[in-house]
Amino acid sequence: MDGKMLARLGALVFIAIAITATAIEMNRNEGPVESWGPSQPNMALSDPLRDELFRCQALGEAGPRDPACLRAWADNRRRFLGPETPPAERRPEATPAPRPATETTLPGPPAADSPPAETR
Repeated sequence: MDGKMLARLGALVFIAIAITATAIEMNRNEGPVESWGPSQPNMALSDPLRDELFRCQALGEAGPRDPACLRAWADNRRRFLGPETPPAERRPEATPAPRPATETTLPGPPAADSPPAETR
């Protein structure tokens, strides 16, 4: 068998496989696919606070003047931020960085108030 005949045979096998795969795919029975996306809310997990926040969002500019919305936003902050405590009580005490006891000279450019060094 020469190379030309082998190439033709390979192309014929490839075409036969492609036609078979296409026929199998076309005959496949596809049932309705059920997906739980945003278009189908799960009623079992209904959250009254979430519903109230959506209502307040729909109010637009009237939301900040509605007392129910103000309560809902406060409840939402409490739910995610925890109990209301001043920030100083939540943070640990910060310790200042240690300072060197004596002044050390570091390599680098001379300070502006020191006289320039003479070079020879």
